[in-house]
Amino acid sequence: MPMNPPRVADRSSRFGRLRRVVSRSPAGRGWRRSRDLELGARSLGFAALGLLTLVPLLIIVSSADPEHGRGFAQWLGEGIGVSGASRQQIGRLFAQPGQALRATTAFGIAALAVFGLTFGAAVQTGYEKVWGLPPARWWARWRHVLWLAVLTGYLFLSATTTLGRAPLAGVAVASLSAVLFLWWSQRLLLGGRVRWRALLPGAVVTVIGLLGLRVFSMLVFSPSIASNALAYGPVGIMLVIQSWLVGVGVVVFGGALVGRLVYEEPPRAARLLKRRG
Repeated sequence: MPMNPPRVADRSSRFGRLRRVVSRSPAGRGWRRSRDLELGARSLGFAALGLLTLVPLLIIVSSADPEHGRGFAQWLGEGIGVSGASRQQIGRLFAQPGQALRATTAFGIAALAVFGLTFGAAVQTGYEKVWGLPPARWWARWRHVLWLAVLTGYLFLSATTTLGRAPLAGVAVASLSAVLFLWWSQRLLLGGRVRWRALLPGAVVTVIGLLGLRVFSMLVFSPSIASNALAYGPVGIMLVIQSWLVGVGVVVFGGALVGRLVYEEPPRAARLLKRRG
């Protein structure tokens, strides 16, 4: 009799055991949860609403203090981590500090408020998916208003504060403030249904991911802005900014998901060891 069938069966059984081991590992659980979260589609929605909300909001708040504000173009250039030439290309798309407030209308502010509240609802839904929670009640919409107000204040301080002569200290302060804001944002938008201690790893992982995204942007997005500006004009620059916002969405929701795994895996491993013991 030929020996191929036993070898094939043995090989398939080994692959089956390997697949079960990977599926039960933290990486396998994280992959399944990311599929349930629909991380890609949710990040695209984050980028679309972010373009309609964060960009106008940042322009307005950076123009509110024209003497000390750096302007949205400079703020965005520093956030992405692009070179000086790419910052000049970005600066051509947006108004200088002081001009945006004079051109803002009541309809524009109303539309910004609507998009902002929708953006807050989208972030809340993403966090609820990460933790497997049901949607909040309709009367909890006040949290979106409070979150948008605090976000506006946070962006204003970010747009009007420079690193000065101590860039490392400035990065440390900015990172710490980002951790505190993301930590509080999760607690608020989830309605207190998840403990503070469980939410801290997600905030830390998200900030680390944003720092990594900044390094990636310096290597990829900075040259892309210059090349896209020559090939497609202002539309090419907006495509790069939109791609960067997609990356921010992946980091925000993916960081919260990894933070949940970081919080849950040590107790899970301890329970498994106790059972085996």
